Amino acid sequence: MKPIHRIFLFILTVGICTTSYAQDTTEIVFHKSHEVKKQNAPFSDAVQAGNLFFLAGQIGMDHTTRTMVDGGIKGETEQVIKNIEAVLAQHDMKLGNVVKCTVILSTMEDFGDFNEVYSKFFTKKPARTTFAASGLARDAKIEIEVVAVR
Repeated sequence: MKPIHRIFLFILTVGICTTSYAQDTTEIVFHKSHEVKKQNAPFSDAVQAGNLFFLAGQIGMDHTTRTMVDGGIKGETEQVIKNIEAVLAQHDMKLGNVVKCTVILSTMEDFGDFNEVYSKFFTKKPARTTFAASGLARDAKIEIEVVAVR
């Protein structure tokens, strides 16, 4: 075997062992929702893997009344972010801990109004993916999921 092939094989072997070890040793915690009415939902509001937190998507629902907020895309975007803040707070974090957002709009026509509200809250500018899809839960105009680091 040529020396370069031995080096490549060594790097590949070390990489596989390291990746396998990381997956085997990282504790994964499926956190219960802080919302009593959501504790029987078939998903977790937050899943923790080490210091990473993967939050479930939030829509513009006021969880105290279990109804969608008024105000169109701007009102829903503000409520979505409040809902994200509430989940983060349960784990001693704030919006500044968010490193990635995935935004789903019901129509890209709402992008400008959404972005206007979003920009006021996410001042550290986490990485973001935005796309449109039809048929969001509860006829929502927006859903946002985030990844945060503590």
